[in-house]
Amino acid sequence: MLERLCLDHFITLPRMRLTAWLVLAATLIGLVVLFATAHGTVDSLGRPLGTDFSNVWTAGWMADHGQAAQAWSWSAHHAVQQTTHHDAAIPFYGWHYPPPFLIVATLLAQLPYIAALILWQAVTLAGALLVVRHILPNDRDALLIALGAPVVLICLGHGQNAFLTASLLGGGMALLDRRPWVAGMLLGALVYKPQFAVLIPVLILARGNVRAFLGAGLTAAGLCLLTLLLWGWPVWQAFIDSLPLTRHVVIEAGSTGWEKIPSPFAAVRQWGGAIPLAYAVQGLVTASAIAAAALFARRGTMEVRGAAALSAALLCTPYVLDYDYVLLGMAIAFLVADMRRRGVLRWEKSWLAYAWLAPLCGRAVAQFTYVPIDLIGALALLALAMRRTCLLDGALHKDGMTLRSI
Repeated sequence: MLERLCLDHFITLPRMRLTAWLVLAATLIGLVVLFATAHGTVDSLGRPLGTDFSNVWTAGWMADHGQAAQAWSWSAHHAVQQTTHHDAAIPFYGWHYPPPFLIVATLLAQLPYIAALILWQAVTLAGALLVVRHILPNDRDALLIALGAPVVLICLGHGQNAFLTASLLGGGMALLDRRPWVAGMLLGALVYKPQFAVLIPVLILARGNVRAFLGAGLTAAGLCLLTLLLWGWPVWQAFIDSLPLTRHVVIEAGSTGWEKIPSPFAAVRQWGGAIPLAYAVQGLVTASAIAAAALFARRGTMEVRGAAALSAALLCTPYVLDYDYVLLGMAIAFLVADMRRRGVLRWEKSWLAYAWLAPLCGRAVAQFTYVPIDLIGALALLALAMRRTCLLDGALHKDGMTLRSI
């Protein structure tokens, strides 16, 4: 029965190419329509173009006009967003980031809103594709399939920073052994989004890479120090003061919508679980994911380590949005690289295809069925990494599993 469910034989390169082209075409058409029907910086539905990018550009503008600490004030930030988009009815998009991201926001705010949005998404997407090309060199199909991934459409539609996050974490893991200082700098820059950096010190220490550890620490400390030099302690005080409200409204109450948050915490809350239970489940999953990723850091190949780190990062935080699953796309690239080098195990292509496609309908399925299919994809890829480490670094062909080419 299980063999009939396995779709490995159905997943061929021509079919993957066709699917990627179709999704990419839909992405381009959707973006063209979105901009063509917009009025100034506001789309036809009354939202800012790039939605979440509104809080980034606005925070940068505020910092550039002597209001840096006010970026964490919801009322002050919303007022500036309304002025920016010349629309009093514009929805509020909150700024919840640590001060280091304000450096990037201030640079972007030197440009007009739409120009900054296009530059931001183009540069960070190009960076993510560059890392994919490094993981899978000389492979045009890999770039096409990465560019055509449904999660790319989701991230572009939100003007979000997941391309940057995936580039830093993926690039850091890919270079950890060969270029430890550079890898450390990339990983340290994730201080701008610390929920995805919680496992990095454990991974580096498990690997025993002192230079990477120093590089990450110095980079994180340097970025924090730069914010103090630019804006002083008030920005950090404002960020710290904003955390209780952010935790209560955004994380615990799920104001964003549970269907958009594919985390263990959100799943428990959507199923009716109490906040303490949700934190307990999240803590268990976080500890297990970090432990698994640390084990791979010691035993696994570079490719398996990268896949484990990126999928585990998504499991380690109660607050992760579906556009952040760009990280899972990077994890897929790492696993494919290992599969091409050491062969394919049964069910792997099926699960990779599932994880690639899941964001296309993840929100709708989670909203109407309460089944977090995006979260299942992250769990599955971490399990695949564990399986490859146990079978290929241990006993090959165990339990009748055979290796095939991809």
